[in-house]
Amino acid sequence: MNKTPSLPELTAFLAVARHQSFRIAADELALSPSTLSHMIRALEERLGLRLFHRTTRSVAPTEAGAQLVAQLAPILSSLEQTLATIGMLKARPSGTLRINASRHAARALLRAIMPIFVDRYPDVHVDLVTNGRFIDIVAEGFDAGIRLAQAVPQDMIAVRFGADGRFVAVASPDYLATHGIPRTPDDLLHHACIRFRLPGGRLYRWEFARYGQDHVMDVSGALTLDDMDLMVDAASAGQGIAFVSEETAREALEKGRLAIILDDWSPAFPGYALYYPGHRLVPPALRAFIDVVKEFQARQIVTP
Repeated sequence: MNKTPSLPELTAFLAVARHQSFRIAADELALSPSTLSHMIRALEERLGLRLFHRTTRSVAPTEAGAQLVAQLAPILSSLEQTLATIGMLKARPSGTLRINASRHAARALLRAIMPIFVDRYPDVHVDLVTNGRFIDIVAEGFDAGIRLAQAVPQDMIAVRFGADGRFVAVASPDYLATHGIPRTPDDLLHHACIRFRLPGGRLYRWEFARYGQDHVMDVSGALTLDDMDLMVDAASAGQGIAFVSEETAREALEKGRLAIILDDWSPAFPGYALYYPGHRLVPPALRAFIDVVKEFQARQIVTP
């Protein structure tokens, strides 16, 4: 019998070790659980080692299995990347690219990136879905997502997109003339504040910072909304103070319908990031999109 394990056997072994489940690994590999189990048994026979502890409820690598994972995973990952790189030399990006984003991130994307990308890669169809709720892009079948950089999960690869941003407290000139201008965040406790309900249902706590110290607080008011554009409209109508992204309020600020208060309590934070899973090959369409984002970002950095 040939003692050299086959590439499919080694790939199957890593899938079982990664998921610690024959059923989930079989689904990933498009195999039946019995076929996968037979492949692992054949691999163990070739090596003369037991690679997994198996019970009716769990699967876990043995000491030998754990050592094989540590040595084998980077080798196969490097092989996949090499083959993918070679394949991309002849692959013209095409097909559907699914991206999930918040509504405001999608607007920025449509203004800055999409005109370039669509013109350069006409064979790619971009399916851009906006969602206020933060989702698992892998489980929901998306190739990538765009959110605030600080909200990107740590197991994702992130590519910065756009400039830094900040949240600011805003109110109409008429409201401030009638009720006075807050000088510190605690002064907001004596004002009508327009609260923001997050997609998950929780009320957002207003976050300020100055001189390296954070000040996070609950506010009160007669009005709670779940859309920042509506909050801008309500504040412009004199219904209270809103805490929104500066980009959302930009037009109202420029036209004088709103004014920023507590300006020195509102530091900048990293803006949006395109993110995608790093444990799998990057499809040509997504790789092309990433390159356009990086190209745009580099241009923004060097532009005075």
